[in-house]
Amino acid sequence: MFSKIEKNPALTLSLITIGFLTFGYATSLPKITDFMIFCIFVLGFDLIYGHMGQLSFGHMLYLGAGSYGTAMFVRFVSQNPFLGIICGILTATVLGFILGLVVVRTSGACFALLNLALNEVGAFMVLVPFPRWTGGEDGLSVSFDNYGFLNFGNPNFLFYFVLGSLLLVAFLIICFVRSPYGIFLKATKTNEIRVQFLGYNTYVYKLTTFVFSCAIAGFAGALNTVNLYYTNPSLIATTRNVEVIFATLMGGAGSVLGAVIGGTAFMTISNYLARYIVRWEMFLGLALLIFAFRFRKGIWGYVRKA
Repeated sequence: MFSKIEKNPALTLSLITIGFLTFGYATSLPKITDFMIFCIFVLGFDLIYGHMGQLSFGHMLYLGAGSYGTAMFVRFVSQNPFLGIICGILTATVLGFILGLVVVRTSGACFALLNLALNEVGAFMVLVPFPRWTGGEDGLSVSFDNYGFLNFGNPNFLFYFVLGSLLLVAFLIICFVRSPYGIFLKATKTNEIRVQFLGYNTYVYKLTTFVFSCAIAGFAGALNTVNLYYTNPSLIATTRNVEVIFATLMGGAGSVLGAVIGGTAFMTISNYLARYIVRWEMFLGLALLIFAFRFRKGIWGYVRKA
């Protein structure tokens, strides 16, 4: 029964909408806005992990690029929030393309560690060489222009804007992975050598997927800056890469619903469990072991079989 939901894009998007509307009005709209932004980031990461089959330890670099791209544009060029979001997406996309030319030529542990090294370089660049532009350790505070009801300072407007952004990203990914291109990408993940033997240039397809993933991560970073009116080095810290990896594994890799469920579950644990358990990270570690050995396909992968 649950497998039919994933096969129907309208049902998938409706389920996401109903879930976040219910969760938002039952708890707090600003809090659930944070959840949805993180889910967008998880969706972007899942493109390279769940669909391309490569694990990255440095995807925070592109989240931070989107966040700082937006913040610096708004701080030094224009306070238009929409232009700032576009600038953040373009920053992450261009950076992903430049680095992807090299990164995508690798695979396995080399791919993961090379991304980690580049993430560390990016974090250093934010902190040390350009503190005048990035704010250094203090980060950047920004403000945005308002255009009538288009007011990002209004929690209700921001909630629905981020929800619409999440649905748009989810829809684009569904179309992406169900197209002939997505089928080809799945074949590349299964056996790249055989696909190359058939005469296809797998490098171009993997680079395109990598750049698309970076653009989505940059979009999440831009929305985070718009949400908080602030950005700081924690958004590009290498130590936080484990968050998106854990969320993907928890929800189930290679699935839009899995990414959303995993992102929501991780944010719920990290935001609410910390109120009652001081060392809440220990619970996450135990949960990861359970998922690794008992539920390897994640929450949605397990439910889908029901």
